[in-house]
Amino acid sequence: MKTKQRVALVTGANKGIGFEVARQLMRERFHVFLGARDEKAGRAAAEKLNKESGPSASDLVTGRKDQSGSDSLVTFLMIDISKPGSIKRAAEEFGNQSDRLDALVNNAGIALDDDKDALTTTPEIFETTLRTNTLGALLVSQAFVPFLKKSDAPRIVNVSSGGGQLADGADGWAPAYCISKTALNGVTVQLAAALPNLAVNSVCPGWVRTDMGGSNATRSVAEGASGIVWLACEAPQSLTGKFVKDRKVIPW
Repeated sequence: MKTKQRVALVTGANKGIGFEVARQLMRERFHVFLGARDEKAGRAAAEKLNKESGPSASDLVTGRKDQSGSDSLVTFLMIDISKPGSIKRAAEEFGNQSDRLDALVNNAGIALDDDKDALTTTPEIFETTLRTNTLGALLVSQAFVPFLKKSDAPRIVNVSSGGGQLADGADGWAPAYCISKTALNGVTVQLAAALPNLAVNSVCPGWVRTDMGGSNATRSVAEGASGIVWLACEAPQSLTGKFVKDRKVIPW
């Protein structure tokens, strides 16, 4: 796909915040690669968004067709960010379909049910959580940097959490998850230092009504996604190595 249209990859995008980020980026005229580890759910999510895009999809993506042969604004990409082999295969498949990546949104993340207390969390809970939430984002970034470097304004957005802040971030909830987000903020600044020509930031979407956030959360999915989308396509390219919420830099 050699086109001037901007291209984005969103991981963990078959539901929740990731799905809404993909939707909003599609509406910003991006071609979105919707990453998910569940093939059935990922393909269904991509199909749903393509139906939402309406008949103008073929005009926006000239000659671009998904694997079913139809014009699309959203393409499913199989990727399990907890598995290095899956990340490598996803990058290879992406390279078969696009010559460039403008925005990488590392959204995929987990919070395990048994992650309840810092004094009782197990090595398995801790390692599993960090493998996805922290190491996964780093490995995906490494794999897709060659495509990002071909963009005129490349961006990486790491979806973090207020629970990862060292300043008043800890309240005893899901300690492995919160620590993984603290570490993700560390990954963000290291990537920003290593990639001076990219804008690399982490973002707190707030407490969002998703499967993870629960029904009592204070923000809608659309509200949670908006700040992520802003960093992916509108924020100043000079903004990098920061932690952002509601389009403002916040303490780590």
